[in-house]
Amino acid sequence: MTEDDEAAFDEFLAARSTALLRTAVLVCGATRHDAEDLVQGALEKVYRHWPRIRHDNPEAYVRRVVVNLAISRTRRRRVLQEIAFARPPDTAAPELDPELRDVLLAELRLLPARMRAVVVLRYWEDMSETATAALLGCSTGTVKSQAARGLARMRARIGALEGTPV
Repeated sequence: MTEDDEAAFDEFLAARSTALLRTAVLVCGATRHDAEDLVQGALEKVYRHWPRIRHDNPEAYVRRVVVNLAISRTRRRRVLQEIAFARPPDTAAPELDPELRDVLLAELRLLPARMRAVVVLRYWEDMSETATAALLGCSTGTVKSQAARGLARMRARIGALEGTPV
């Protein structure tokens, strides 16, 4: 790799690492340390191909690697275990009520990995349906249905917690 490529990688890392970490925390539904490991693994994979990737859309490529690694990790687990869901980095909207945020994060953790990835990318990362579909390697219809089902599950459980039908 040339010095120019290394400088570009360092610049990308400085600019986008916080956003990638936030995505990893939300998508993998694990602790911040697990998310950091996930991002580190993704960056290791990307670094090897950086000269080819850097000229396209490197952030989308890295996000896709992060999501794929998170989904692969979930598939490998044979025994489900309770995962402590860490707070994402302090980059979220400050006007969100902390109690509501905790409830939303807890409900997000209960979604299956792929559905959680769709909900996080669509609504937390504010990506379009097309961009989310491209990132996850699925159709736009799949993104729409997974997002609708995920939101419906979350609404139903939150409504049940509050004692009001949603």
